[in-house]
Amino acid sequence: MTILIEAHDLHKHFGANHAVNGVCLNVNEGEAYGLVGPDGAGKTTTMRLLVGALTSAGGSVTIAGHDLRSHGEEARSVIGYLAQRFSLYVDLTVIENLRFFGEVRGVARNEIATRSAELLKFVGLNGFEDRLAGNLSGGMKQKLGLATALVHRPRVLLLDEPTGGVDPVTRQDFWQLIMRLLADGVAVIVSTPYMDEAERCNRLGFMYSGRILLEGSPRELTSALKDHVLELMASPKDKARVITIKDEDVEDAIVFGDRLHLRVRDRESVLKRLPAALAADGVTVNRLRPIAPSLEDVFISLLEKAKAA
Repeated sequence: MTILIEAHDLHKHFGANHAVNGVCLNVNEGEAYGLVGPDGAGKTTTMRLLVGALTSAGGSVTIAGHDLRSHGEEARSVIGYLAQRFSLYVDLTVIENLRFFGEVRGVARNEIATRSAELLKFVGLNGFEDRLAGNLSGGMKQKLGLATALVHRPRVLLLDEPTGGVDPVTRQDFWQLIMRLLADGVAVIVSTPYMDEAERCNRLGFMYSGRILLEGSPRELTSALKDHVLELMASPKDKARVITIKDEDVEDAIVFGDRLHLRVRDRESVLKRLPAALAADGVTVNRLRPIAPSLEDVFISLLEKAKAA
């Protein structure tokens, strides 16, 4: 399998802020790599280093065999980049944006019309060719952004929170498009705050304070907490949480809607001891059971450990 993205020991400082501090990653053809982490973790800065919009203070980036520092033009020619914020020309129509970016990215003029029609059909914007980009909905703007990023048939696609602020149906549509690109061998890096999106990636890197703290497939990452998560439904919920976190084997109790996820050291001890402790303080226990850990459980655990370090 061909590695299309290689990054080694990337660094970027803004004054005293180490936005990216020793990041290493690689992504194969046909693979989706998810960057996940809280705001300010360094995800967007990492993306900008990979695309060459920022220069790393150290380390190296290789895109499809091209060193970004010494052969930047060749490296960027195979990259498609969708920034976090809509950055197309709002006073141009959909088709005018595609034509413009096609010309900028070196697509032959006699191919731009055909390629534009292909992409509009691919992203579901055929029929909207003459609408001003500024008049599109949020989801349609992101689809147009994806189309412009793909106009030159890139082998590498960098997507910085591409579905932020769009509705769930559009998010689903967008990921269906990504899956089709992966099937064609495109290497994709996507940053996302959504755990259901992270689960779609082949591998994930959890970023915090400029570093990738942990990397692996969703299954590998969640296996670290196997047999260490319980689900508690009890009322009143807030009182149940106060009592629960006093248990010596409960590391944390996180609110998930109408229930709590308990991260525990010794599952059996908590299962035996906690119901009686809750009942003694007037808390009604509706359910207490072991559950499979979610990615959100994993990342909350990692974040707490990182903050405490």
